[in-house]
Amino acid sequence: MRLAGRVAHMTGGGSDGWEVYYKARARIAAGERILNLSIGEHDTPTDPAILGAMHDGALAGSTGYTVGAGKPALRDAIAARVEARTGVRTTRDNVIVTPGGQAALFAAHMVLLDAGDRALYCDPYYATYPGTIRATGAIAVAVPTRPEQGFQPQPQAIRDASPGARTLLVNTPNNPTGVLYDRATLQGIADAVQETDLWLISDEVYDTQIWDGEHLSPRALPGMADRTVVLGSLSKSHAMTGSRLGWMIAPEPVIAAAIDLATNTTYGTPGFIQDAALFALAQGPAFEDRIAAPFRRRRELIAPALAGSNRIGIVPSGGGMFVMLDIRPTGLTGEAFALRLLDEEGIAVMPGESFGAAAAGHVRVAMTIPDDAFSEALRRLAAFAERL
Repeated sequence: MRLAGRVAHMTGGGSDGWEVYYKARARIAAGERILNLSIGEHDTPTDPAILGAMHDGALAGSTGYTVGAGKPALRDAIAARVEARTGVRTTRDNVIVTPGGQAALFAAHMVLLDAGDRALYCDPYYATYPGTIRATGAIAVAVPTRPEQGFQPQPQAIRDASPGARTLLVNTPNNPTGVLYDRATLQGIADAVQETDLWLISDEVYDTQIWDGEHLSPRALPGMADRTVVLGSLSKSHAMTGSRLGWMIAPEPVIAAAIDLATNTTYGTPGFIQDAALFALAQGPAFEDRIAAPFRRRRELIAPALAGSNRIGIVPSGGGMFVMLDIRPTGLTGEAFALRLLDEEGIAVMPGESFGAAAAGHVRVAMTIPDDAFSEALRRLAAFAERL
């Protein structure tokens, strides 16, 4: 008996670049002290009040099927939040609730792409992007960004990759680089996708974690509301990664197609989790700022910890829970650096190559451990680099 080749095609075969993470987890499980800066998971759990709302919803009977776009009250709340933050008219008919941001990412590509279409995404990229595209039967095409241009996507690179393409996926603030796309970059992206008649899929799950500048949704730019799909989630904004509550904002025909897809895949999102999401959104910006505060604080610890290093460069982080470090002066690849750092210092970071060729010679650092341990890890990382 044979398996279908679909999943092998989706993953692309070969190494997925996450060996450092798996090795670190194994050593942690064996009882070793590993300073784990490899994954974007909050070091504080979901707020008890949110869990209480989830519990209350379940006890109140919100445990049945939820097939469809989601509870109307939650869709209304998401629409109001998006409209307030972007200024773009948004109603419940523009919203579908999904089991996490990844499900929204998959749904967006499924309803916009046919097998054989080309689908663009920016390199460096979040790890699941190319696999999600390939899962639709489309051809995943990376649009490289360059360190010397601050990893900001260039319009001409989009135009060059656009023949035969239907979609472009962008992510700001960006995982893995921490780069916030500025207004000029987003306007250039908007111009390019309108000129080449592309759908723009905008992953904005880090939109509450902004350190420098301001977050601008490309959906708010002139002419973009009818060709932009926005992906959102409570995972990062409310420390609800395991609750799996996300959404997609799109023109009504896209949402209608996504509802049909959900009927034949996820069958909706649990009602008691939707109840908790509605409660979480009602806590307002002050709550979201509190969840973001540790990452803002730890970002300020990076430069002092690495001061004086001639072998570590810092890619300016405008948002999110990650910072990218340029280790090219050490002469090592990101992967070689990360593996030696784990073996010799017990510090886990992700190789830039795990996120695409454009990030080669870099490592991604997650700001997701307590402040003292984070500063210790950075100081030891810098000392390690100087010894190489």
